[in-house]
Order: sequence, then C-alpha cells, then structure tokens
Amino acid sequence: MSTRALPAALWALLAGNFVIGTGVMVVPGTLNELGSSLNVGPATAGQLITASAIVMCLGAPLLAAVVAGWDRRVLLTCTMLWYAAGHAAAALMPDFAGLLVVRMLTVIAPAIFTPQAAACVGLLVPSEQRGRAVTFVFLGWSMASVLGLPIAALIGGHFGWRSAFWAVAVLAVLSAGWVAAKLPSGIRPAAMSRSGWAQVLSNPLLMGVVCVTALQGTGQFVLFSYFAPVLKQTLGADAGTLGLLWGWFGICGLAGNMLTSRYIDRIGPGKAVLITTVLIALSLLMWPLGVTLGWMAVILVPWGLGCFATNSAQQARLVSLAPALAPGSVALNSSGIYVGQAVGAAAGGWLIATDHVAWMNWAGFAVMLLALGLSLAIDRARRPGTAVSA
Repeated sequence: MSTRALPAALWALLAGNFVIGTGVMVVPGTLNELGSSLNVGPATAGQLITASAIVMCLGAPLLAAVVAGWDRRVLLTCTMLWYAAGHAAAALMPDFAGLLVVRMLTVIAPAIFTPQAAACVGLLVPSEQRGRAVTFVFLGWSMASVLGLPIAALIGGHFGWRSAFWAVAVLAVLSAGWVAAKLPSGIRPAAMSRSGWAQVLSNPLLMGVVCVTALQGTGQFVLFSYFAPVLKQTLGADAGTLGLLWGWFGICGLAGNMLTSRYIDRIGPGKAVLITTVLIALSLLMWPLGVTLGWMAVILVPWGLGCFATNSAQQARLVSLAPALAPGSVALNSSGIYVGQAVGAAAGGWLIATDHVAWMNWAGFAVMLLALGLSLAIDRARRPGTAVSA
C-alpha cells in the first residue's frame, strides 16, 4: 500500500495521533521546568504521568462502550476540541493540585482518540491493507516524538512549561478541523456486545497480548518518564541538550515505526513485537554505559527504533487475531499502554525518591524480559494462520 493510495482520512488520523502523542509527552518533556515553577520535586511532578495514565487506562475500555454508536467524524473532532480546552486550562493553573485535576480530565481525549481511530481504520481500507493502515495511523505517535516532544521541551526550557501547553492547545484545534474536513461521515464501527466483550476478556491470547503491552509500558516508563531529571543529574544536560536528545530519540522512533509499517505484513505482527521488544531491552541493558552525551545518543538508538513501533505491532497483532473484536481488544490494549505508564512512572518516582536512580534501568530491563517471555509464549500457543473466532 503506497502512501499515494491512502485515503485522506488516514492522514488526518495520523495528524491527530501526532497531537495526542505530543500532548501526552509534553509532561515528561517539560518535567524540570514544571517542577521548578510549581515548587515540587521530580518524583512528585512525575505523578502527573501516573495519574493521567490511570485515567487513560480506565477510560479507554469504558468510553469505548459509551461512544460505540457515535459517528466517528463527530466523536474524534469533539475529542480534539476537548484536548485543546484541557491544555489551555492547564496552562492557567496556579498550583500543582489544580494542574493534576485538569490534567486528569484532559487525558480523557487520548483514551478515546487513539483506540477509536485504530478501530475505524478497518472501515477505510480493504482487509488486506489493514495491518499497514493501523501502523501508518500510529506513525503520528512516532512523529510526536520526532517533532512534538523536542519542540515542546525547547519551548518549555526557554519560555516555560505553560507556553508548551498552549502550543499543544493550538495544534489540537487545527487537528480537529482536519479530522472534521477529511473523515467521512457515517463511520460507525459495530458496537461491541456483552458477548463480544466476554470473548475478548476470556480469550487467553488476546488478553496475553494486552498483558505484553502493559509489561512493555512498565519496563520503559520506569526510566522514560524521568529522562529529563535523570539526564540533568547524571550528564548535566540543559534544556537545549535535552531537546536534541529527545529529537534524536524521536527520529529513531519514526524510523522504527516506518520499518515496521513496511514489513509487518511480510514478517507478521508477532515477530515484529519480538524484534522491537529486544531492541528496547538492549538499550536498558546498555544504559550504564552512557557516561557521555555521545554514548547516550548511541544507546538510545535501539530503544527509539522499538519504542513506538512495538505499540503499532501490538495493535496490528490484535486486529489480525480477531478483526471483529478489534474495537474491544484495541481499547484494552490502549489500557495496557497506560497501565504500563502508570506503574512504570510510579515505580520510577519511588526509585528517585529513595535515591536508587542507578536501579531504574535494571528494573525496566527485568520487566522487558517478562514481556518478551510472554510474547514468545503467545506465539507458540497460536497456530499459524489462524484467527480467534468472533
């Protein structure tokens, strides 16, 4: 499937995921400035990530049921406008407590947009192009790491975190207009019935994939959530240097997702998950060797290649296992991502608060090995060429 043949709606959904990803990652990108401005430590500021992840985790499956009958054009447009309003309100908050509440309300948007965008892709392209279409739409998250996150970090470092939040609000308004203009009206994926949800929740393969996603997120976010304060503490990285490192990480992330999108239908989602998980684990294993900024840039390459690509592969894996159950399984997979973020950020905050920064990469590495083992077990349990009945 060449990019020229893609429906215009997929580009709008990709752009929407770019804005969603930028907004989600604006907190870790501006964590130093945010904590300093609101007079809280990095461990406390990092709990914005934990609290938001909990909301997104619970919201993705619950809201999938609530919005099942909505026209996706209306739903996704309104979701982006909510995101814009939330970031604008957050930029006006005078203290950490107020920001925490507003942030938790704001991230209702990611809980809806990303899984619902993925679920409606199947109605926009032929079935044989579904895997690449899902990963293409998810490229927006990789682009957020390439452009959105480093730019937000630079804006936050030079003009304050509030300016970075205002920038996300403006992007969300523009994204809402693009989705409204390009997404066809009348797209209503079939609502998941109680029996459908029961099939998803009771199927060990589907739930195993979701657990792999949760473990991957946990293993990464123990350290990923606190890149800014950790690199400032260990390498003396300032806002400009952090922006460059974020940008380099994002370039690797975009490359990894593009490679996954190109080859996933050839090698299969399971093997793509295996490769990307190993890459992330490799960076966590090598983390102590990053004693200079140059070496740190090298160590971030495998992690960047696998970070966003593995989420794309996991979503494609669920769609290939049970296409009819994709609205439910993809929503639960989004919950798995956010469970991982919440647990990882909480664990990383505890390690920082107890002066165990040196253990952060090893904790993440151990969890990534668990994810790898479970993923391999799922592939062995599934007979090649079969799908879960729906």
